[in-house]
Amino acid sequence: MAFVARYFKFAERGTNIITESRAGLTTFMVMCYIIFLNGSIIAKPLGLDPVAVAAGTCLIAGLMTIAMGVVSNYPFALAAGLGINALVAFTLPAKGFTPAECMGVIVIEGFVITILVVAGLREAIMNAVPLVLKKSIGVGIGLFILYIGLVNAGLIVAGNPAMTLSFPTTTAQFVFLLGLAITVALYSLKIKASLIISIIATTIVALIVGVAKIPPDINQAPSFATFNHADWYGALFGKVSIIVALLTIFAVMLSDFFDTMGTVTGIAAEAGLANEDGSVPGIGRVLFIDSLAAFFGGWMGISSNTTYIESAAGVAEGGKTGFASIVTGLLFLVAILVTPLAQVVPFEATAPALVVVGYLMFTQIKGIDVTDIEDGLPALLTIVLMPLTYDITVGIGAGFVSWVFIKVLKGKFREVHWLMYVVTAAFVVYFANAWILTFVK
Repeated sequence: MAFVARYFKFAERGTNIITESRAGLTTFMVMCYIIFLNGSIIAKPLGLDPVAVAAGTCLIAGLMTIAMGVVSNYPFALAAGLGINALVAFTLPAKGFTPAECMGVIVIEGFVITILVVAGLREAIMNAVPLVLKKSIGVGIGLFILYIGLVNAGLIVAGNPAMTLSFPTTTAQFVFLLGLAITVALYSLKIKASLIISIIATTIVALIVGVAKIPPDINQAPSFATFNHADWYGALFGKVSIIVALLTIFAVMLSDFFDTMGTVTGIAAEAGLANEDGSVPGIGRVLFIDSLAAFFGGWMGISSNTTYIESAAGVAEGGKTGFASIVTGLLFLVAILVTPLAQVVPFEATAPALVVVGYLMFTQIKGIDVTDIEDGLPALLTIVLMPLTYDITVGIGAGFVSWVFIKVLKGKFREVHWLMYVVTAAFVVYFANAWILTFVK
């Protein structure tokens, strides 16, 4: 235990093995929904075995989260990326990619990002981003997390023409409200392990009232039938033209690239592990593991894996080291054998934790001078567009483009790092991707 404490710097970061274990468990409980959600998103559209997708999701999430803890010593967990898996399941096939080529796209973009990390370019870009945008990214992710919680709980539903508030009438909605009350009460009273206690308590209530059920196929054997079916060669040189393929890979790469930047920056700040300028010490190691996770996610055939914003739930429970990630990763590996158990915890039980975590990350807004349009408008676009578009990358891109535009408009060219010009140009291409493809046959 002494070696573990020294390696993970428990004393330096003011934590201990019990706190870190609790944080790791909390993160797992909040994000374990991805085990089956990923299968429900990509299995049917791509003709994959949902059991194999679930098992592969657990395996890669477990291995890469453990690697993140050991290598970076940060409490970040990884799993199949929401948004990217939907892109793989629906957008890429619509462009003409086969299921194997869809995963090939992920393998290629993961490989390219890894090369950028090794070359130091990805970290250099993150360090070139101004503090106001880093803080805005954290706030935007907080609102995004809160929004996810409310949507998962069924309190916000799709309306016409926009999302609308659903007055609680169902048992599931009342279970969520009870869970939210429990979570807020426990956290307000500063009860340790408040989030995990609320998740367990709400799950028990959900089981009693029938919102959650214990699955009958608990003894079903795991399968890894999706492994090594990615066709990277076909992704580049198949039926889809090389130009379309490259633009598609570029768009997916940007999404992976900046989703992680926002997640890491926001969560590190919340954990008190970021520098005053918003930079994250040793972030190169974090980005290296995250990039490898994208590559191996495609190789396993379960979509790109990325650092999860739900890691903030573990941070809220006091997680400050990579030991929390190891606990989360081990739980994912155990879940390979008992994956049906993850279905016992319904969205209604985890959504309250997401709402509270969203609030905690939102508090970073106090460090943004919104009265200055040079910072205030880009901050507003970054923060608001993430939940409105359900896309972290869109918010980051809008913030980057508007910040650089205003600086250039006011003649403050030298205040903009040259990498910000490059990344902004890349975002312009990203936003214009669909328009550009109309000229490509």
